[in-house]
Order: sequence, then structure tokens, then C-alpha cells
Amino acid sequence: MKELELKYGCNPNQKPSKIYMADGGELPIQVLNGKPGYINFLDAFNGWQLVKELKAATGLAAATSFKHVSPAGAAVGLPLSDTLAKIYWVDDLGELSPLACAYARARGADRMSSFGDFISLSDVCDVDTAKLIKREVSDGVIAPGYEEEALEILRAKKNGNYNVIQIDPDYVPEPLEHKDVFGITFEQGRNELKIDDAFFADVVTENQELTQQAKRDLAIAMITLKYTQSNSVCYVKDGQAIGIGAGQQSRIHCTRLAGQKADNWWLRQSPQVMGLSFVDSIRRADRDNAIDLYIGEDYMDVLADGAWQNIFKEKPEVFTREAKREWLDKLTEVALGSDAFFPFGDNIERAHRSGVRYIAQPGGSVRDDHVIETCNKYGMAMAFTGLRLFHH
Repeated sequence: MKELELKYGCNPNQKPSKIYMADGGELPIQVLNGKPGYINFLDAFNGWQLVKELKAATGLAAATSFKHVSPAGAAVGLPLSDTLAKIYWVDDLGELSPLACAYARARGADRMSSFGDFISLSDVCDVDTAKLIKREVSDGVIAPGYEEEALEILRAKKNGNYNVIQIDPDYVPEPLEHKDVFGITFEQGRNELKIDDAFFADVVTENQELTQQAKRDLAIAMITLKYTQSNSVCYVKDGQAIGIGAGQQSRIHCTRLAGQKADNWWLRQSPQVMGLSFVDSIRRADRDNAIDLYIGEDYMDVLADGAWQNIFKEKPEVFTREAKREWLDKLTEVALGSDAFFPFGDNIERAHRSGVRYIAQPGGSVRDDHVIETCNKYGMAMAFTGLRLFHH
């Protein structure tokens, strides 16, 4: 297949629309089910690059959950604790395959943002992963292959309209890429930067210790940022992104946004949230939204009389700001990556409140000394990579 006609472009009024190879060659994909759209393919191709690089960097199965050309979550296939299995709503599925664990983590870190996602998988989609995908609201999936039973499960999703794409894992794009804006063609070399342990060799803080786990998590952060709309920062813990701040003009706003997402991920593991008793009829999306409101500033939206009865079997106590802070202070060993330098130490102050201990960023600010000094104040280890990772 040399080209594929699409229903429309970014919006219904943008016609005609298609994907094709500029050299007239064969597309490296097959559509096994559904009719993926323009934005679906943007998510799929960016997500596929991300998980392929995560697999190469870590040796582990990887998955990402994309929305509007940025990842809402990304993870490698480490086993799930009982707590994580419960907050990701997969505790009823038994022991999961590494690939299914990767997607459970990628989808579960920020379930509000992942609603209606496009999924990318580094490995052949197995039955465990297909069963997990089946129960979630999602637009589609791309993978290098599908087990026969897994494909049948996915083909039955969305009344037979679920988008399933298979990509040639050996496909290598041309070293130059092009993009048209306002009738003008831009050309640049592809960002083929390899992110591995050596990427974090220049540790500039008094604390020089970057554990192997820290280097793995920093690699996950930086690879995730490589395919996230800039400006962006990414918090990672235990092999998964727990907070991604994408597309902000201000660096500190990225750090705050991603930090709040990381905080929410940790608050969902608190006894106050784990002990919530939901009515039997509640839908998954409504349950996610109720938790998001309960741990936030608008908690009365779900605790007011006449509201809580539709959500909970018993009215929960208010999760006070003091109780939340006490729980958040238990979050530690978090890694943080930034796609460009931190201009001021305020980013480090905010990161500290979300348990950050390890940082990777390009460096190069005129205030690097202040940023380093702030890291030293909290005993953080920070590496300067010397390389920016903007993505647009």
C-alpha cells in the first residue's frame, strides 16, 4: 500500500487528507481494523518511536498512551504491586504479562488525560494486553504484531470499529524529515539522539550518586520528552511516567502541571482514596473523575449532599490539605527530566515538593549556579546532558 486516504485532516473541514510515502514506496503499516484518522496516525507514529526507544534503552517491554500528539503516560513492563493494580483497576485480572503491565502503568498514571487514548506497544500484542485494552475507552493501537486471539478481541471493540495498526518493526525512516507550514517546506535532520547511561555522565551537584534505577527512570523521562510537545517536563518513578507537563510556554508552569499530576498519582494510593466505597453502578470514567475531584480543591462537587449519594456508598471524610501534605511527604526517589534548561531554582523547589531526588536537564542557563545550589540544598543529584529535546 503506497498511500491511504483519510476521512479528513485535523478537522472535518480539512479535506482531502491522506498519508503516503514521498518516494513512492510502500507504507510501513497495515490497517488491520477500523479507519484511523489523521490525528490517530500522528499519535501512532510518535508513540511507536517512543516505545521502540524505551525498549532499546531498557530491554523491557514498553507502552505509551497518547492524546493530541503528546504522551499522557509511558512505562516499561515491570510487575505491578497490589496497590498499583488496584488504582489502575486491573486487580481483577490476575498476574499480567510484562507488556500488559507496561500499558496498565502508562494508562493508569493519569487516567483523566488517557481517556480516549491512542496506544503504542513495543512488542507483539498478547491476550493479556488486549483484554486490558478492551475495557478502556480508547481510539486505537499500534504494535509490531498481534497474537491471533488478541487481534480478535481488539476487532470486536467499539462495535467492530476499533483502530488496529500493525507497523513493520524494521522500518527505518530517511535521515531528513520535512514539514509544510503555510505552503513553505521545512527540512531538518531527524532527532536520532541515543539516550543511555552515558547521557547522564555529567553530574554537577554535590550528590554524585545516580543509581541504576535512577538512570533508568531518567532515560524514561528524557525519551518521553523527546516525543512530547514543548515546553515539557516529566516526573518518573519505578519505571513509569507519573506526571507529564506538555506544551506550556513557561518552564515553571510545566513543572507545576507535571508535579500536580505526580501528586495526584501518589494521592490515589493514600488510605483515604484506597478506602473509598463506590456505588456498584458507577462507570469507570465517572469513578476516575470522582477521585480526581475528591483529591483536588473542588472536593465538594462530590461530597455535597445530593451528590455523594450518586457516587459513594458512604460519605467520605474531607481529605484535608494537611492530610494530603502528610501523605505527599512520603513520596521519594522520583526522577525528573526537562526538555530544556531550568532557568531558575523555583523549578527545583517545586520538584522537591513532589519527592524528586534525581534530575536530568541540558543546563546552559545563566542561573545554572542557582539551580545547582537549590539542588544541593535538598541533596538532589542532577546531571547536565548538554542537549535540548524540543519537539514541535
